[in-house]
Amino acid sequence: MSATVAAREAFKPSWTARIGLIAVALYSLYAIGQLDISWARLSVGFGEAGRFLARMVPPNFARWELLLEGMLESLQIAVLSTVLGIIISLPLGLMAARNLAPAWISAPIRGVIAVCRSLHYVIVAILFVKALGFGALAGVAALTVASMGFVAKLFAEAVEEISMKQVEAIRATGAGPGAVLLYGVLPQVASRFIGFSLYQLDSNLRNSTLVGIVGAGGIGGTLFAAFKRFDYDFVCAILLSIIALIFVAELVSGRIRAALR
Repeated sequence: MSATVAAREAFKPSWTARIGLIAVALYSLYAIGQLDISWARLSVGFGEAGRFLARMVPPNFARWELLLEGMLESLQIAVLSTVLGIIISLPLGLMAARNLAPAWISAPIRGVIAVCRSLHYVIVAILFVKALGFGALAGVAALTVASMGFVAKLFAEAVEEISMKQVEAIRATGAGPGAVLLYGVLPQVASRFIGFSLYQLDSNLRNSTLVGIVGAGGIGGTLFAAFKRFDYDFVCAILLSIIALIFVAELVSGRIRAALR
């Protein structure tokens, strides 16, 4: 068999994949037409974007007290919601793990976690603003729910992947459920759980700037007010500050991960 024939046999054309790609391309063209996306609109949009960006330069840090107050509130919302979310997610994740908990416990807990993940955190923030009023409390509650949905799900999946031999060995000594979790389960998932927690802190730092737009506290409220006043140079200052905060948080979390390896 020649090399060409062997190559053809090894890489046979998949008509299913080709038909699928053609269907995706046709539907994309159909969606573009339905959404009224055209080169004329894009060219006008690019021109408007250029004028908008020109009004943002140079950034205005004259109101740095207001900027610092909003950034500190966003940081507090992110840290507090992450801590509360992790504290609640730890028992939820253990109860949702199907290799540790019976189905009559794990199934309802998984349903609770799915509910926490089903709604976007901005929608949850709007609900809490209506229930609790404007301010940081609504933001903390919304991001705590979001943290529960993310961390508890990943923690439950990590627990389901552990080796049960170590767990059975601890049980064979006559240890109770608490000792089994402490010595048989948590040592196998501790590093991953810390990684999930650090990632959620990064995520909450970004999200805390957005929930303020709907009145849940933080720098988002200041940003939205600056947009409404057409104060675009101050908007640029706020955006640069948010980017700087995320970069610092990324550096700190990276150092923590490196120290735990």
